[in-house]
Amino acid sequence: MARAVKFDRYGGIDELRVVEVPTPTAGPGQVVVAVVAAGINPGEAYIRSGAMHDRWPSTFPSGEGSDFAGRIVELGAEVGGIEVGDEVLGFTDDRASHATHVVVPFAQVTPKPAGLDWDVAGALYVAGTTAFATIRAVEANAGDTVVVSGAAGGVGSIAVQLLRVRGADVIGIASPANHDWLRKVGATPVAYGDGLIDRLRAAAPNGVDAFIDTFGADYVDIAVEIGVPVERIDTIINFAAVEKYGVKADGNAAAGTIDVLTELADLAAAGTVEVPIAGAYPLDQVQDAYRELEQRHTRGKIVLHP
Repeated sequence: MARAVKFDRYGGIDELRVVEVPTPTAGPGQVVVAVVAAGINPGEAYIRSGAMHDRWPSTFPSGEGSDFAGRIVELGAEVGGIEVGDEVLGFTDDRASHATHVVVPFAQVTPKPAGLDWDVAGALYVAGTTAFATIRAVEANAGDTVVVSGAAGGVGSIAVQLLRVRGADVIGIASPANHDWLRKVGATPVAYGDGLIDRLRAAAPNGVDAFIDTFGADYVDIAVEIGVPVERIDTIINFAAVEKYGVKADGNAAAGTIDVLTELADLAAAGTVEVPIAGAYPLDQVQDAYRELEQRHTRGKIVLHP
């Protein structure tokens, strides 16, 4: 038997449980992966709470998780170019990666680069492809000044670095505890809270070209107030602001492909992009992992170890 995280109804963290389930088997075109590390994401917490029922409804009992890295343990028919024992990272569209085993189409895995940390590999898909999508949405280019809210979080920390790879000047909104890290990766840190608009104007005296909101709250309002064109504002969480202003809402769905994941894995393996790991928890401590995540003060990613 395999083991997997499940929840039977919408609710709080205490709805999560780890149960025995039949070990998945590979059908035609599929592979089974023994999971070594699987990232957790804020969107999964919103789905479990029921806050996203209209957008992403659940059927019960529901699993969770999209990100994973592990080793191939079974190949289905019509699978080529991959072998049992290969180390891979990938994604599932079935809310199923928070488990000891996951079955996916073989086109949804890519080889794990040699030397890439397992935790980074297992936490890269959702945050990395979301960050990629936001940068593409705001059309960030060399010389642009781009503000990122939640700049030390799972998505924001990757977005900041991908922007620097493109040659953009980055202003990262984050708590003072994360300012040294933001400076290390080439961003200008700015603290959130009262007086933020004045601090942003001081940090960008020639104006802000684009704004990426990974946190929500009133950051889209702030972006509009400081004069960022609405077509160059992207939020991954504040869908009410999308309706209000007509800003973009590109996220994982806009860039969640194996080609983008492969590119991100290569950047991470080369050290071009650092993916901070805020914490790692055994599968049985999934509730504790989400308690840390839902405080919204972590730097980088939290992973489960099935």
